[in-house]
Amino acid sequence: MRLLTPPAVSTFVHHTAVRLAADLPLESGQRLPTPSIAYETLGTLNADRSNAVLVCHALTGDQYVATAHPATGKPGWWTRMVGAGRPIDPARHFILCANVIGGCMGSEGPASLRPGSLGSDGTLWGLDFPVITIADMVRAQAALLDALGIDTLLAVVGGSMGGMQALQWPVSYPDRVRSVVAIATATRHSAQNIAFHEVGRQAIMADPRWKGGAYGKAAPTAGLAVARMAAHITYLSEAGLTAKFGRSLQDRADLSFGFDADFQIESYLRHQGMSFVDRFDANSYLYITRAMDYFDLAAPHEGKLASAFAQTSARFCVIAFDSDWLYPTSESRRTVQALVAAGRHVSFVELASPHGHDSFLLESPALNAVVDGFLRAGEQQAQGPV
Repeated sequence: MRLLTPPAVSTFVHHTAVRLAADLPLESGQRLPTPSIAYETLGTLNADRSNAVLVCHALTGDQYVATAHPATGKPGWWTRMVGAGRPIDPARHFILCANVIGGCMGSEGPASLRPGSLGSDGTLWGLDFPVITIADMVRAQAALLDALGIDTLLAVVGGSMGGMQALQWPVSYPDRVRSVVAIATATRHSAQNIAFHEVGRQAIMADPRWKGGAYGKAAPTAGLAVARMAAHITYLSEAGLTAKFGRSLQDRADLSFGFDADFQIESYLRHQGMSFVDRFDANSYLYITRAMDYFDLAAPHEGKLASAFAQTSARFCVIAFDSDWLYPTSESRRTVQALVAAGRHVSFVELASPHGHDSFLLESPALNAVVDGFLRAGEQQAQGPV
């Protein structure tokens, strides 16, 4: 196991992957043999290793939080929040973002070679990869921190599925995190959200090229594109869609009276679907959406959400957006009420935005101000006990 020792350069960026020395136990009772974890770091770990900030990515995200994606060339997915002069700043923080297990950007997942399989033509995990949960993702991140010699996180920050991981951290490791920022997320997946995910999974599995998950390089791109299209609708808002597209036609003056993309919104969704298949694995989509569906922080505590947070002394910042119908403000309020009942220090804000669930990924001075203020307050307390 290689121990990362960053040089004393505040803008240091490092991309790598480690293979864990031990098997990873999973909630299902199975074990993942010495999995690989791919990650990116920015900034310098200080002498007492107290400035580490873990950024957790959402469903279709990856470790490239603030640097260009190697497959698409596009900027990192959260450069609006992470970078020089941003709330999560490599001049102040040692920033770590890992691709979740089950993912497809270097961490162990269904598209990885099975243990003992050699060469590019080796056997992939496929559907033999064990089903994983949000808690399993966090357990893998904790093992990565162990490998890097980091005992305690200054903060763990995430939106959407990343927010689920952020909330899971103080439950699984109450003594290892000082502050939690959970944005546009929930402590459980609703029936509606499970339903949308099932539509996406069925679209993938109905694609003839899926072949029971054993598709190799001939991926079921049509099914995956439809899954992405359906999910993308849930990330937006009706007001935002109306303002951006309305009923405007795409490159034509009149209706075609056919099934081509007459409307701009149709063309937009088709583009979102087809561009997605270039960077994501279909089986990974199945596994990660299933992990989100299984997420329920209260379930292991006899349904009492406050009990889940009983052991931690972490500070919490919970942020919602008024146009987010995928993870509405009511879910954030439920989280806050449980934290208050558990006697935890919690700040809560609902921000106005017309952009729906995707608001946390878009430019938002108000969001940046909230996160920056919360993290700076936490840094002032960083020398005290967790």
